[in-house]
Amino acid sequence: MRNSKAEKMHIIFNPPVNDENKYIEIMVAPLRKYGLIVHPLDDFFSSRKHFESVRLVHLNWFENIDESSYRSALRSFARKLFVLSAIRMSGKKLVWTMHNRASHEKRTGWLSRAITGLLMRWSHRIIIHSKESEEIVERQYPDALHKLFYLPHPEFIDSYGPIPEEAATLTGLPLKLLFVGAVKPYKNIELLIKIAAEFDNKVHVTIAGKPNTPAYGEAIRQAAEAAGNVHLIPEFIPDHELPRLMQHCDLLVLPYDLNSSLNSGTVILAFSYKKTVICPEIGTIDDLGKAKKHVLHYHYRSEEEHMDQLRTQVAKAIGMKNRNPQIFKLLGNEVFQHVKQEHSKDMVGHRLLSLYQELLQ
Repeated sequence: MRNSKAEKMHIIFNPPVNDENKYIEIMVAPLRKYGLIVHPLDDFFSSRKHFESVRLVHLNWFENIDESSYRSALRSFARKLFVLSAIRMSGKKLVWTMHNRASHEKRTGWLSRAITGLLMRWSHRIIIHSKESEEIVERQYPDALHKLFYLPHPEFIDSYGPIPEEAATLTGLPLKLLFVGAVKPYKNIELLIKIAAEFDNKVHVTIAGKPNTPAYGEAIRQAAEAAGNVHLIPEFIPDHELPRLMQHCDLLVLPYDLNSSLNSGTVILAFSYKKTVICPEIGTIDDLGKAKKHVLHYHYRSEEEHMDQLRTQVAKAIGMKNRNPQIFKLLGNEVFQHVKQEHSKDMVGHRLLSLYQELLQ
């Protein structure tokens, strides 16, 4: 699909890259394919000519505030406020993707909420990747409901390399669980390690990802060492190693915080490489429809209940593997077919371009 409107369209898509996953690359690639000229936000004010050429700005995770220090947080807030004001006063179209239920940041959450409020009011369209987002907006920002645009999170099939050739079925115990992604407190890694320790040699957990701070990394290291059945890979996992890492697990375990988590690219990544997951009922899980039966999902209302529910799901997974060593291979194939059909990269890119053109016509 190419046309003159797309070929002449200068936009900003921010951030221009994301080292933690391929989401940005997947979203931007079809736009460039269709002829859009995509610029980073950092160049927005490089010249008057460039500023005037940009017709649309698409922001992701823009509500996140640098909380390395209070001074940094205030500077970050001021910069974001300036950018949003410039976009609004210049009459450019603003698109924002709502990735999270609320900020994961604790100390600077109030600044993040202030930016979120402006994004809700000033955006021309708000992209949501899960239907639950609509319920959240209806409760907190009902005047923004008409701006919502549902766009499935794109799949990652082959994005990190091909799915490895089929390995031998992982028969017998231990149940091999994998957590992959940035290691941050809201992902409840400590809770996962506590539960793993209760199952002793029936479970083996690999936690692969870079801790957000050295102090948190040390705390996780000590907890894993005490558990005895947890293997840490405390570093960023290169793209080409992800498929192999997932190949050697039965399924992924992602015990996210329901108070802030909404969408999960890691869930979609797992499905894209034929792995199912143990995961709370975040928006990504609830959107699965009939495919939800191929996932070990749960809900909780307190940390204690989270422990109970996660323990129950791990025990369930052990029982499932004992009864049928092929079960997680079968479930992985099912969720793979789901994302291949419902989360196609080409479909997502086409719909995003159509949204831009609608706003600029």
